[in-house]
Amino acid sequence: MSIVIVGIGELTTNDASASVPRSHDGPIGEDRLAIIRDAAVVIEGSTVAWVGPAASAPAADTAYDAGGRAVIPGYVDSHSHLVFAGDRGPEFAARMTGEPYSAGGIRTTVAATRAATDEQLMARVARLVAEMRAQGTTSLEIKSGYGLTVHDEARSLAVARHFTEDTTFLGAHVVPTGTTPEDYVDLVTGPMLSAAAPHARWIDVFCEDGAFDVDQGRAILAAGADNGLRGRLHANQLTFGGGVRLAAELGLTAVDHCTYLADADVGALADSATIATLLPGVEFSTRQPYPDARRLFDAGVRVALASDCNPGSSFTSSMALCIALAVREMGMSPAEALHAATAMGAAALEREDVGVLAPGKRADLVLLDAPSYLHLAYRPGVPLVAGVWQSGRPVHPAT
Repeated sequence: MSIVIVGIGELTTNDASASVPRSHDGPIGEDRLAIIRDAAVVIEGSTVAWVGPAASAPAADTAYDAGGRAVIPGYVDSHSHLVFAGDRGPEFAARMTGEPYSAGGIRTTVAATRAATDEQLMARVARLVAEMRAQGTTSLEIKSGYGLTVHDEARSLAVARHFTEDTTFLGAHVVPTGTTPEDYVDLVTGPMLSAAAPHARWIDVFCEDGAFDVDQGRAILAAGADNGLRGRLHANQLTFGGGVRLAAELGLTAVDHCTYLADADVGALADSATIATLLPGVEFSTRQPYPDARRLFDAGVRVALASDCNPGSSFTSSMALCIALAVREMGMSPAEALHAATAMGAAALEREDVGVLAPGKRADLVLLDAPSYLHLAYRPGVPLVAGVWQSGRPVHPAT
């Protein structure tokens, strides 16, 4: 069955190859959004069949009137840690009164996660995914990393796989108590990897002071590649280090955080195809300095935005908040921020079916109770999502 969505006041397609008339006025960089005014979208099954001016829309079996609202592609959140138990609110409160953030807090969540049942973990992830969907996220990645035993890492990924195919093995999150870094790397690259690989698409390493160094990161990523897992990295979140350059050297799809960047780091990213995924919710929640996105854009680096939803350093599921923070604190234009949260999030997951509204792409779209995508940053904190369609059907409000 086909459906045509009409009455779209402003349609962001992200389809730079589209031949339909579109606006090039507005903020610098808006042309990358390939906006169509007074637009329509035709959906057949789960995919987009046609986009263009409403006056030229082909007939469909049914019609839906967007009532002049703006429509954007569903957000693609390429970095989240949703499989966990427990709460770290007191840790957040302590940071707000001056205590620094460190990787050691992860162990608090590890203890709670190990003690939780599969059913409890599943219920927590389901609640967070529903929360994300209601705010416009239609595709996401979920990492393990709060189990840190063979059994708990494998079951965390098995839980995550119920909600997304973009699951990431992050056994190398932090070295658990009771072992040495050398022995734990052997475990991560041996029995733990063997148990986790059937449930994962990606492998990740927290390459940072207090976690894993560059040589350990290289070894873990190599072992993952030998098991068919694509590599990515957490790097340069807490201080300057070699993680970003390692990601560029290895040609990883994405390196995430990128808070502390030397000129050599920016140059390495510019000379590679590696995407810098920025996570402004972390800086908001830890009071660290925000990364300079303008510096990256000016160097020609590809940039994505993600939530890093996790219980310790960024307990937000709102990609709209990340967009607003990126515009206000990181030097992005509203157009760059929306593109980074949709099309570039998809690129960071090597996904060609989402993040763009064009024929043949998955019909994931968000109706905004606003005349333009600009309101995402212009009206921070306001619940602007009027409707979410995923794979061609409305999923929020629930039907």
